Amino acid sequence: QVQLSEFGGGLVQAGGSLRLSCVASVGSFSRYTMGWFRQAPGKEREFVAAIIWSDGGTSYADSAKGRFTISRDNDKNTVYLLMNSLNPEDTAVYYCAADYLGSGGNYRGAWDYWGQGTQVTVSS
Repeated sequence: QVQLSEFGGGLVQAGGSLRLSCVASVGSFSRYTMGWFRQAPGKEREFVAAIIWSDGGTSYADSAKGRFTISRDNDKNTVYLLMNSLNPEDTAVYYCAADYLGSGGNYRGAWDYWGQGTQVTVSS
């Protein structure tokens, strides 16, 4: 069983930055495609970004392109999401997800494991 723990959420002013971290308790972290999703109040959970296990390729939602950067450190079993130029529309609970040998993607059902989420609030 894989456990994912997110860190780094909080309150930030519009225009500011945050870096989220997700630590995975698994022995074969390098074989997991890792991703970030978010869920705002009253909305469905949506894809934000993913980083592929095999070649480190990345993909982003249109709302994240140019502002967010996903990266990973396989030695630390950790995936990061650096978020710049935050705006109030980015306010949501951010979830880490893992997909074993997967291709990632924005379909929630394709992901095998989920973290508990971390709250990000952007004030105007």
